[in-house]
Amino acid sequence: MTMLKDPSVKYRAFPQINLPDRQWPSRIITKAPRWLSTDLRDGNQALIDPMGAEKKTRFFDLLVKVGLKEIEVGFPSAGATEFDFIRNLVDSGRVPDDVLIQGLTQSRQDLIERTFEAMAGAKQAIVHVYNAVSPLWREVVFGMDQKDIRAIAENGAKIIRDQIAKYPQTQWHVEYSPETFSTAEVDFSIECCAAVMDILQPTVDHPIILNLPATVEAATPNIYADQIEYFCRNLPGRDKAVISLHTHNDRGTGVAAAELGLMAGADRVEGCLFGNGERTGNCCLVTVALNMYTQGIDPELDFSDIDEVIQTVEYCNQLKVAERHPYGGELVFTAFSGSHQDAIKKGFAAQERRNDQLWSIPYLPIDPADLGRSYEAVIRVNSQSGKGGFAWVIEQDQGLKLPKRMQAHFSRHVQELADELGRELQAADIWDVFRRAYRLDEPQRFQLIDWEEGRTPDGTRLFAGKIGVNGQEQSVSGKGNGLISSVVATLNESFGVSLEVRDYAEHSMGKSSDARAAAYVECVLPDGRTVWGVGIDEDVATASVRAVLSAANAV
Repeated sequence: MTMLKDPSVKYRAFPQINLPDRQWPSRIITKAPRWLSTDLRDGNQALIDPMGAEKKTRFFDLLVKVGLKEIEVGFPSAGATEFDFIRNLVDSGRVPDDVLIQGLTQSRQDLIERTFEAMAGAKQAIVHVYNAVSPLWREVVFGMDQKDIRAIAENGAKIIRDQIAKYPQTQWHVEYSPETFSTAEVDFSIECCAAVMDILQPTVDHPIILNLPATVEAATPNIYADQIEYFCRNLPGRDKAVISLHTHNDRGTGVAAAELGLMAGADRVEGCLFGNGERTGNCCLVTVALNMYTQGIDPELDFSDIDEVIQTVEYCNQLKVAERHPYGGELVFTAFSGSHQDAIKKGFAAQERRNDQLWSIPYLPIDPADLGRSYEAVIRVNSQSGKGGFAWVIEQDQGLKLPKRMQAHFSRHVQELADELGRELQAADIWDVFRRAYRLDEPQRFQLIDWEEGRTPDGTRLFAGKIGVNGQEQSVSGKGNGLISSVVATLNESFGVSLEVRDYAEHSMGKSSDARAAAYVECVLPDGRTVWGVGIDEDVATASVRAVLSAANAV
């Protein structure tokens, strides 16, 4: 079977919501919502091998550590493993006083009662009850009409009301989900929610949570936002309800749907760290939270050690966080492209010159350091990289800030190595080729042994020193207008090496009192060839002398 030439014979566009005066497009998100992690329930049921008690406990501790205050810990009626884990959380005192655990249940008496048994005795807990309301589920799955579906919701609410009275030692909260909300008539979802509210009698101080899930993401995020705004406008007793969003990612826009849903009036976001969940996954809490962070909003979740979070999530889920996953992926702060690398390198230089703390770096919407990442991997070098890439690596790895024209000169050596190896170059690879290209290690024709600088009576600079020439020490001297020119004169007069200095640069390699200095000299030979020399020493003047000798060794 192949894809249809005319998919309209099989599929229909999702109908729009009649909301001509919609307000959400002009709104912005200004504060963090309430967050609920469903990693231990929705995320867990989506795993090939569900987590056991050890992994669920480790994951629970991570969620508490990053700041989650509402955690759906399981489906207590699903079996002994789920029930015992939740019961142990309560009995062991592992749940902090400011954290609400949540248990999910279908709207059936035996399952609701089992859910209360699992969480009874907790300081505070949320019972999350649901039943599907959309036409497809009503007609195909259940064979019921709207009246029957509403009765299921009402009956569940009455059972919950009785169970709350049975366990007064716990402060109970209720969440009701008209499951399949995203594909249901919004007015019927409002009808079911209002019926549940009539029975449970929430108040402004103790509201009910109404979860409006995109159980199956079937439309663009703007339509979901319209559904949320319409619901919020027309729900009786809106001020007595917390509107929660549970988006799935079937169309790849679960995060966008959640963000637009918040703009449309919702108060709470449900999801999993890095978006694990059924089918294509749930809304990624990390992405939504850090999207807010990049807009200057405190998400009230702490991902300042993103790698520790990833390590725990990957261990518990046995699923890898993709290299390109927003914010957390191994490569999301990495540039291989030459033009990207050059822009990032210039951005960091400009950042250092500015007096404010405002983050403004090309291609990096967030500072990797805020998430515990170093800058070492921001730029990585392969055959696609430009001179800015390896220059950044050399600077980060060795502290050398190569002059612009030297970057171009060195780039040929780097590209040759990248083409030869056919892989990404590590910092050690680049440093090795740099040392070879500019003769920093192996014995050379000219090697500095000792030197001193003086002045003649007429003010001319005088260089006098001892230079090893092919392993033999030789005393030499020369005069010039400055130190560099006097060394050049010495090489010409003593050894017949003719160099014309075109450019010179130097800088400190660090900020401490014992920081070394680096010097770079660009020279032209009589035949027109350009050679570069590099010198490194604790003394900047000595580094300059070494740089000239380095250039001479290229002759």
